[in-house]
Amino acid sequence: MKYRQLPALMFFLFAFLALACASDQDPAASKTPNAKLPKMSKQTRMELIRLVNAELVYVRSPFPMGKDGLKLRDGVVTPSGPELAQMMAMWGPAAKNGDAVRITNVIFKDNMVHVEINGGPVKKTKWYQRISVGGAGGETPIAPSDPNANARGSFVDVFFDPYVPEMTGKEFKLLLRPVLDFESKSPEEAYLETIPPKAKEAIQNHIVLVGMNREMVTYAKGRPPKKVREREEDTEYEEWIYGEPPQDVQFVRFIGDEVVKLETMKVDGTKIVKVDKEISLEPVTKIAKDEDAIRPASAPTLRRAGEENDTPLPGGSGAAPRDNRPKDVPNPGPTSSPNFRPYVSQNLASSGTRL
Repeated sequence: MKYRQLPALMFFLFAFLALACASDQDPAASKTPNAKLPKMSKQTRMELIRLVNAELVYVRSPFPMGKDGLKLRDGVVTPSGPELAQMMAMWGPAAKNGDAVRITNVIFKDNMVHVEINGGPVKKTKWYQRISVGGAGGETPIAPSDPNANARGSFVDVFFDPYVPEMTGKEFKLLLRPVLDFESKSPEEAYLETIPPKAKEAIQNHIVLVGMNREMVTYAKGRPPKKVREREEDTEYEEWIYGEPPQDVQFVRFIGDEVVKLETMKVDGTKIVKVDKEISLEPVTKIAKDEDAIRPASAPTLRRAGEENDTPLPGGSGAAPRDNRPKDVPNPGPTSSPNFRPYVSQNLASSGTRL
């Protein structure tokens, strides 16, 4: 009898082991297409719009003005780096890191969410600005606006694949965190989250490092009481001066937007100078220097063939034009403007008037 029950026990043992192995598998691997999140409902859209619209937030990524804006896909912001710097230089910044901005519009589409800040890139008018009062003398708007005023806002488009799914307000704010910070309580706190850890620690300790930009120095030391602009050889620089005797005096030298020299004069007369770069920022700040452009060999000229420069000009790097007059024409020599002062003086003296 015992031997007859053995196959049944073995069968139940194998079934138990199979169930245990199935339970140990990754639940994500057993998901089916039906387990995906559904499309966002109209009710959820209205709730998210009420949640974030008119919200005051802080910027974590620079926003350029213009109709291009930023794009956010899978947590990656584009454009970035040199491309973003070029857009900022061309169109101007709508908001920089740490700036407080207000969300003014949220538009949901099939596979993206359009979020505008500070009015967006296109100038809009209020409903009452379209009302005008007419009479015998013509029509006059009740709320005149400046037609030449440009929009100062920007936007970010958040893309999804293949559609915008259901999500909570907390999840939606988390998706926007690469560009907008909903949790910071001050501009400084929001700005410190966007810089390298070494720069963040230095700013919190009010220390200036060689390689910082102007914005970092302002957060670390505040606005400078004194500024001096000078030129050393062919390079222009600007120095921010902090402190006055009998305290320590610190000279922060900028070339372009980068700290290149840090000089500290102690009370006891000790002088500390730092020129080695202590921190690197991306994109790297370019130093503006006046350099002589190399003239190409095929540069355009107004001279005819055979009239090239041969003799260098006195005190200059160029060459004097060749004398192309016929041989029988004498050289009149250097010309100068006529001096009429002796003749005027003589006529005034004869009339009794002093010059």
